[in-house]
Amino acid sequence: MLNSPRNTTTSATSAASAHGPGKAVGVTDRRVPVAVSAPDPISREGAVSQLRRHPEIDLREESGPGTVALLIEDALDDAALTRLRRIVRSEGARAVLVIGAIRESELLDVVECGVGAIVWRHEATAHRLVQAVLAASRGDGDLPADLLGRLISQVGTLHRGAAGRPGAPSLGLAPREVDVLRLVAEGLDTGEIAGKLSYSERTVKNVMHGLTTRLHLRNRAHAVAYALREGYI
Repeated sequence: MLNSPRNTTTSATSAASAHGPGKAVGVTDRRVPVAVSAPDPISREGAVSQLRRHPEIDLREESGPGTVALLIEDALDDAALTRLRRIVRSEGARAVLVIGAIRESELLDVVECGVGAIVWRHEATAHRLVQAVLAASRGDGDLPADLLGRLISQVGTLHRGAAGRPGAPSLGLAPREVDVLRLVAEGLDTGEIAGKLSYSERTVKNVMHGLTTRLHLRNRAHAVAYALREGYI
C-alpha cells in the first residue's frame, strides 16, 4: 500500500505556470463545471469550500459530459473503481481522484479508468485542487511525482514480462508522437513541449489528440502508460 508521503510533493505531470498576484493558477476564460463526491459530508463540504473561492470553478451537484468529477477516497476499493469507470465511461466526465493511500497494483487500473489527475489527501489545498481540476478539464495529466515514478516502474515491469512474446501488438507511434509523449512523461506542459520541440502549441495538441483518438486512449496519462508499456519511452 502506498501511503501519501508526508513531505510536499511537486506535481510531476502538470507544471504550474507563473502567475501574478491575485491571479489563480491556470486561470481560464471559461468556468469549469465541477461535481464533488466524498464518502462523508465533512470531506465533501471541505472540498466544496476550498473550490468555491475560485471564480474559474462552477460547482455542480452532478457530474456529466464536460464536467470534472472530483472524487475523494481514503483508499481505493472495487466500489471506488466502479464509480470511476461509471463517471468517465458512462457519464462522460473527466475525473480527479483525491486519495489517502493507493496500492501499486491499482495505479494502472486508475489510469486506465480514465483518471488523469491524482492528489494526495494531505496535499489537497485549494491551490492543489484547482490545479488538478484545470489539468483534468484540459485532458492533461497531473500526478504526484512519487506516483508517476511508481507507475513508470509498474509499466516497465509489465513491458519486460511481455518482451519477446510472439504476437504482441504494436502501437505504431510516429517519431514525433514519441517525442511529445516523452516530454509529457517528464512533466512538461503543452507550452513547454512546444518550446522544446520547436512546434506550435496547436501542433502539440494535434499530436496528442491524434494519437489518443487513434489508440482509443482517454487522456495524456493513459497515453504515457501505454507508450511505456510498449517500450517507446
